[in-house]
Amino acid sequence: MTSTPLLVQPGSFLTLHYRMAGSAGDVINTFGGKPATLTLNTGELSPAVEAHLIGLAEGSRTTFELAAGEAFGDRNPDMLQWLARKVLTDMGDATEQYQVGDVVQFPTPDAKGQFAGSVQQLRSDEKGDAVLFDFNHPLAGQPVTFEVQVIGIL
Repeated sequence: MTSTPLLVQPGSFLTLHYRMAGSAGDVINTFGGKPATLTLNTGELSPAVEAHLIGLAEGSRTTFELAAGEAFGDRNPDMLQWLARKVLTDMGDATEQYQVGDVVQFPTPDAKGQFAGSVQQLRSDEKGDAVLFDFNHPLAGQPVTFEVQVIGIL
C-alpha cells in the first residue's frame, strides 16, 4: 500500500530550505545551514511566494521565477526617508556609526515587531546630521528566483 505524500496547504507549518535571489544574487539562502520553519498565511512570506508553495509535496525541490514586482511589490520612492541623527540617538545607541549599505532594525509602532531599513546616504550640513534609509524590501521591483526544498509539513 502506497501512502499519499503530504501536500503544502494554506496554513501549513513547514520545515524547508529556500533561496531567494534577485538580479544582484542571493538575499537569503538556507541551503548551507539550518532549515527554516514557518507557517503559511502568517505574513512570513509574500502571498505571491506562498501561492507557488501550495500543492508542493513533502520532499519536493523546485525553483520558480517571479516577475519584477510580483514577490515584493514595486519600489516605492516614498519608502526612502531621511531620519535626523537625534531621532536615531533617541531610539538606540548614541555612539552608533552608520555606513552606506548597513541594515538597521527598527521597532514597529506597537513595539511587538521589527522592520528594516538600509542606509543609502549620510548627511551632515546646516540642516544637521541625518541618515537616508530605504525601507523598501531589498527585492522590491525586481524579478525574484525562489528555490525551495520542502523537508516537512505539519
